Amino acid sequence: MRVLVVEDERVLADAIATGLRREAMAVDVAYDGAGALERTAYIDYDVIVLDRDLPKVHGDEVCRRLVAERTSSRILMLTAAGDVDDKVEGLGLGADDYLAKPFVFVELVARVRALGRRSAPALPPVLERAGVRLDPGRRQVTRDGREISLTKKEFAVLEELLRAEGAVVSQEDLLDKAWDENIDPFTNVVRVTVMTLRKKLGEPQVIETVPGVGYRI
Repeated sequence: MRVLVVEDERVLADAIATGLRREAMAVDVAYDGAGALERTAYIDYDVIVLDRDLPKVHGDEVCRRLVAERTSSRILMLTAAGDVDDKVEGLGLGADDYLAKPFVFVELVARVRALGRRSAPALPPVLERAGVRLDPGRRQVTRDGREISLTKKEFAVLEELLRAEGAVVSQEDLLDKAWDENIDPFTNVVRVTVMTLRKKLGEPQVIETVPGVGYRI
C-alpha cells in the first residue's frame, strides 16, 4: 500500500511515516499543501493522511482539488480540530475519514488499512498461483502446504507478483508499490529481494525473469 502523509509538524510527520513503514507500507511525506499537490500530480496513492491547517495551500483546499480531480486516493483528515462541526465540515469536503489529534497510533493504522482496502478493486482474500498461497490478512505464505517466513519487503513483492495473475511486473512498479520515493531508482534492491524470495520459495523456481521487462509468476 502506498501512503502520503501531509503534515507540517515535521517531527510528527516523520514519526507517522516511520510507524507506517514498520507496518510494511510505502510512505512519502509532504510538509505543506503545495508539496502534497505536487506529489499527487504524478503518484497514485492508496491513502492520503492529510492535516487541515497546512502552510502554502490549506489542507481543505488540497482536499477540494483532489476530489474535483476525481482522485482514486482515499483521504484521511488528521487534525487538532476534532469537534463534531469540524468533522462534518471535513467529511463534507470529500474526505473519507476523519481522526482528531491526539490519536492512538494503532487506530490510525487500522483506519489507513481500512481505507486502503476501499481504494483498490476487490481482490481475492487469498492469492494463489503455482502452488504459492499468500494470505494478506494473516500475513502468511505457504508453498505446497509448507509455511514460508518472509520479510515485509519480500512479502510485499510476492503479493504484487501474485496479484498480477501471470502478467509481467516491472522493477519500477515493484519499487513504486513496495518502497517509497526515497529509494534510489537505480538500486538493485528489487533484484536482491527477488533472489532471496526464490531461495525461500524453493524448487522448482516459480518467479520468472523477463529480460529487460520485469518479473512474473
